[in-house]
Formats: sequence, structure tokens, C-alpha cells
Amino acid sequence: MTVECADSLKECRDMVRDFARTEIAPHVREWDDKAGCPFDVFRRLGGLGMMGILVPEEYGGVGMTYRHYVMILEELGAVEGGISLTVAAHNSLCTNHILTFGSDAQRRAWLPRLAAGEVLGAWALTEPEAGSDSGATKTTAVRNDKGWLLNGSKNFITHASVGEVAVIMARTKPGTDHHGISAFLVPLKTPGISVGKHEDKVGMRVADTASLVFEDCQVGADALLGKEGDGFIQAMEILDGGRISIAALSVGIARGALDAAVAYAKERRQFGKPIAAFQAIRFKLADMATAVHAARLLTERAADEKDRGGKTTLLSAQAKLYASEVAVRVGEDAVQVLGGYGYCKDYPVEKFWRDAKLCTIGEGTSEIQRLVIARELLGG
Repeated sequence: MTVECADSLKECRDMVRDFARTEIAPHVREWDDKAGCPFDVFRRLGGLGMMGILVPEEYGGVGMTYRHYVMILEELGAVEGGISLTVAAHNSLCTNHILTFGSDAQRRAWLPRLAAGEVLGAWALTEPEAGSDSGATKTTAVRNDKGWLLNGSKNFITHASVGEVAVIMARTKPGTDHHGISAFLVPLKTPGISVGKHEDKVGMRVADTASLVFEDCQVGADALLGKEGDGFIQAMEILDGGRISIAALSVGIARGALDAAVAYAKERRQFGKPIAAFQAIRFKLADMATAVHAARLLTERAADEKDRGGKTTLLSAQAKLYASEVAVRVGEDAVQVLGGYGYCKDYPVEKFWRDAKLCTIGEGTSEIQRLVIARELLGG
């Protein structure tokens, strides 16, 4: 059964959960150790519709809802955070940017292949001096008689070294504010593009992360996505949806850590009884479970609003902030429940803990989310 054929969230959840447990779970330790997984995994996910979740059937996707999307990311994240992050970045950033702001020609050129999992997509906003201050983009795109000439660099880009195409934010009006930034759709095999440093990350090691360098990279006039100067505005809208996906990933990681802690507490014996019998452990597990459920409800609320077409800036930031910090806290509590074993790679909780931390950083740090929330509340 594919996602397209699944007519309910439960059927879709069962399908994704089965795939994660049978096709991903047995390889988690191996892939984490070598910081990568076979690309065939994403082709198989594409065959199930998971690489084109939000893409309409007209462009080769399955056209599911954001509620389906966050559920899928949770199920994948509960087993392997890096796989879930890859699916999230591919769907909600690159693919969704093309879907939302691309021309019909741009959509037809790339969306079917992206949705099928034939290729991975990247999304390049962050630079060495433009992280939280994303309006400080220095990568330039200069118009010429052939189109645009790109120069600059991007870092911390998911799929930089394995992706086929990327949405690149570059400054088209030097010396201006964020209104001078435009978005471009660029095949990553274009001459003038090279892959820079590969990041050796603490967690999310399965997800490829590297830098991109542009040296006199010539692209055609048709590479521009939407209107010139709208790139930053486009990026902020895309991030509203992307933050929901990071929230869903966070819920998955937290749930995976909680499930592992509960299972261990039932089996591990001290003082002649399972440690689950002790009030200290019971209280910790109760707090963990409550936080995970609250994070899921907030994430689903944001997804519902996205499906209704409403503005999600506030809800997206709240869901991302709360769920990501819950994931870190629950991951750490799970390590504590397991004690010494929790600090060893023979048990899964140390990896959930490592993976969780990125969720408080990527697609806007927790501090940025608090600024966004405050701005929405105070009107500026």
C-alpha cells in the first residue's frame, strides 16, 4: 500500500511504522557510525509517497495533508532522526519552495523526480555570517546577458553533497536589506558549484550536511524563482512550514526515547524488583510522557492551521520551540533512566539524545523562535 492509497491517518501511520521498523531500525547503529545510508532508502520511501507528500498528483506527488506529513515525520523520527530530517528538508524546504513559488515549467521539470525519490533536493539560506541573521546574505547573483552569475558560499546545507538540485538565496541588489535577496533554482551539477566542508556532526549523522561554494556559476534567466527581490519573503514563508516539520521530527525523537526508557524500566531490576516499580522512575516517565503528548498536540494544531490555509507563523514557532526542547529534555531523562547503559551505544537512548539537540538549532534556534513568538504577540 502507498500513501496515495491510504485513506486514513491510521492506515498511513501503520504503513510508515512498519517500514521504519523493518527497513530502517535494523541498520540504525551501522548508518550512524558511518554517517550515511544507502540512497536506495529514499527511493523506496519515494515509492511509498513519502518524498512527495505535499506535492499534488498533477506534479507526481500524492497530495496529502500536513497532518499526514507530521505523522510520517514522527514515525520516522521515532526510529532514525536523520532519515526523518532528510525527508523533512526534502519535502518542506526544497520541494515545497518549488511548488509554492516556482513556475509551471520549473515545477514540471523537478517535482516529479523529487516526489519519486529519484533525486534529493537542498535548500540553501545559511551562510558563515548569515545564520540567525539570514537577511545578511552575502552570496550574490549578478544579472548578465546569459542570465545570472552566482558567487559566494552556503554552509550547514542538508543534502549539499548528495542533492541534485537546490533552492539558493542570493543577493541581487548589493547594499540593500533583505528586500534585495532573490531565490534561484539551481542544479547542483552546474559548473562553478563545488562541495565544501562535510560536517562531522554529533547527531543526525545519517543526514548529509556540507557547504556549497559558488565561483562564477552561470545560470539562465529561468533559474529565478518568483519575482526578483522576493527571496527572503519566500524563505520566511517556507520556514513557517519547515518549523512544523522540525516540531514533528522532535516529537518522534522524544517518543522514541520515551518508548526505550519505558521498556528498559520494565526489565531492569534493582533491589529485587523492576525499576519501574520505584516512584522516582514512575514520576520521571510520567513527566516525559506528558511532555511528548503536549508537544504532539501543539504540532498537530499547527499542521491543522496549515491545512486550512491560515497564517502559521506563531503556531509554527511555538510548536518548533516547545517540541524541540521537549525532545532534548526527554532524551536526557531517558539516558538518566538507563543510568550507565544510557551512556553506551548498545542502547538507543544516547542517539535520541544526540539527535534531539539539532532540533533546537536548525531552521531557527530556540532564541529566534522566542523572538518570533514575541513579535507576533506584540505586533512588531
